[in-house]
Amino acid sequence: MTDLVLSPAQRPLVGSVPVPSDKSIGHRALLLGALCHGKSRIAGYAGGEDNAATRRAFESMGVAFEVDKGEIRPRGVGLFGLRAPDRELDCGNSGTTMRLLCGLLSAQTFASRLVGDESLSRRPMLRVVAPLRMRGARISGEPHPTKPGDLTAPLRIDALAEDEHPSALEYALPVASAQVKSALLLSGLYAHGATTLREPTLSRDHTERMLLSLGVPLRTLGPMVELAPAGWNGMMPAFDVTLPGDVSAAAFLIAAAVTVPSSRISVRGVGTNPTRTGILEIARDMGVELVIEPQGESGGEPVANLHVGGSAIPHGAKVGGELVPRAIDEIPALCVIAARAEGVTRIVDAAELRVKESDRIAAMTDVLRAFGVPCEPAADGLTIEGVGARPLRPASIESRGDHRIAMAAAVLALAATGKSRIRDVACIQTSFPRFVGTLRALGADVAVEES
Repeated sequence: MTDLVLSPAQRPLVGSVPVPSDKSIGHRALLLGALCHGKSRIAGYAGGEDNAATRRAFESMGVAFEVDKGEIRPRGVGLFGLRAPDRELDCGNSGTTMRLLCGLLSAQTFASRLVGDESLSRRPMLRVVAPLRMRGARISGEPHPTKPGDLTAPLRIDALAEDEHPSALEYALPVASAQVKSALLLSGLYAHGATTLREPTLSRDHTERMLLSLGVPLRTLGPMVELAPAGWNGMMPAFDVTLPGDVSAAAFLIAAAVTVPSSRISVRGVGTNPTRTGILEIARDMGVELVIEPQGESGGEPVANLHVGGSAIPHGAKVGGELVPRAIDEIPALCVIAARAEGVTRIVDAAELRVKESDRIAAMTDVLRAFGVPCEPAADGLTIEGVGARPLRPASIESRGDHRIAMAAAVLALAATGKSRIRDVACIQTSFPRFVGTLRALGADVAVEES
């Protein structure tokens, strides 16, 4: 088992660094590249464990990938060119891989089986399975161990007959979810009839942007999206795209600048899709010194350099409503900022955190308390009493196999009065393989130890 041992920061963190490419966009680029005609080029490919799970799944279904010097080139087989997988499809720890594949494979004329690691095998899947069943999918799973009536992986997807197709679907998502929305749109590529979806608030729209760029007959209006394939020939051309940097990874560097006083950190080439920038808006509203320098677009996604300073102490805030879906993956980093703020921060409307790679409400409550930050959990969020610039106490933290919990704890450790240990950090490879190297480049003292 690999641990991180972090010493207190002796000086401000300073530097200009990149972050790995956005894995949410990476999943979609790999998937759609596999369904296009011809060889696509995806530059800036970070190759984290989650994206690798998606790539391996398509290799099992006959799609070839060339990987070379930070780019990956899928040789697409077309919408109807996938073959029956030669083994069960292991999604690892990636909920995005499992849910998107669930939508795509529910429309195929071959059977498949989706499995995952222990963490993924506890995540609820009925939210995506139920609406797919409404349009004719044959999907079964295991009873969820703690949520009666729900189900989880392994998921068995039975084949459709040669003359069967997914039916039209009009569906209102009870909770905004980019994964559920994307799964339904992917099944809609094969449907006889339109797919019309409405969300209570707009979730991340990477799938819609990419489908539109490939000529798929899609239209959007706020939180409504419609895919009407009638008259469409089902052809998607190969594409060339450079993936933007992951704002979720950048959030931990923003938190690091806030954690260590007088720090000055620039993060280059970060994707600033407005459905993903909730954390940037929240940070600025809390008084974080954050400058967003636009750098144009990449593959239809806006990109910017972020410049963040640690001279000002942020203040507490209430975070809820439509901001939460746009910042749900960044809440652990937000908890770090809240810990270093003056005043109380209340995070509400975030019950989704309970069913991520870990129960992130419970996990962050334990992390914050271990470092001496008062925190009270609620069913849908946390209340954090910030300690401002006061030093934290050293802590020993279990990551729970969750990459974002491990990184949040590592950043908090920079403000402790002695060495802290973060246990079982191999999970960080999921989204930020160079996290340790990046912290070191900024001036942090981080040791990697085997325990």
